[in-house]
Amino acid sequence: MPDRPRVCVVTGGALGIGGAVSRRFAAAGDLVVLNDIDAGAARATCRDIEAAGGRCVVVPGDITEDAVVAATAQTALDAADGRVDVLVNNVGDFRPVAWTFDRSTPDQWRRLYELNLHHVFTMTHALLPAMIGQGHGAIVNNATVEAFRGIPGKAVYSAFNAGVVAFTRSLAVEAGRHGVRVNAIAPDLADTPQTPAAAMLRGRDPDLIRSWVPMGRFGDPADYAAAVWFLASDEARFITGHTLPVDGGTLAASGWYGRADGKGWTNLPGKP
Repeated sequence: MPDRPRVCVVTGGALGIGGAVSRRFAAAGDLVVLNDIDAGAARATCRDIEAAGGRCVVVPGDITEDAVVAATAQTALDAADGRVDVLVNNVGDFRPVAWTFDRSTPDQWRRLYELNLHHVFTMTHALLPAMIGQGHGAIVNNATVEAFRGIPGKAVYSAFNAGVVAFTRSLAVEAGRHGVRVNAIAPDLADTPQTPAAAMLRGRDPDLIRSWVPMGRFGDPADYAAAVWFLASDEARFITGHTLPVDGGTLAASGWYGRADGKGWTNLPGKP
């Protein structure tokens, strides 16, 4: 990885996990090329980054559209004479959704494909040649723990994220000889504007979080940004092809919950 400031592309880089990632890279002196469908939020994040002394370029638009992919890639390549060091494919969403697969529609499947997998292909395809040509690069994809476990009501979302994990693994093998590393994170229970804690609790006792999450809290965007930062950094220079769960231990628990009375664990919880 070069000693000079890096050029880092972050899709969905305005709010939540993406916003935290953008700020984390910019704070380290990297130039952040920030794409987001919410142009206002993207510009606000850019202003925050610049006010803190960082550098940021905004490319607004829906990253599932080919023209936006092309604009984002070209902006990054133009920023440093064709060099790009990091790509964070952060965009993803479980919506649109029907609560059972039998009630879902092909239009919903197509949109979920675009939001969760297809743009990972197109954005990576746009920037990988530059990384190969320069002999280094780091790609970090944002998947979900639901790629590793069943999630009723969101089977299609889960399947496409499993595709992100498989793509990460396979591309890492293919690109490793060129000095390009490919990894992913798998978040769970992120308290963000997309999945706010209040909506996850839905009026339930916040003390229940200690039963649901081994580490006893929901994730903060900075928790996920720290993992992305690590995987893109030289500290992870011999790590490629892996998906790192950033979930407070929920995937490891695999259906075990802390008892409401605090005395041990159960896989048959008696309270919601």
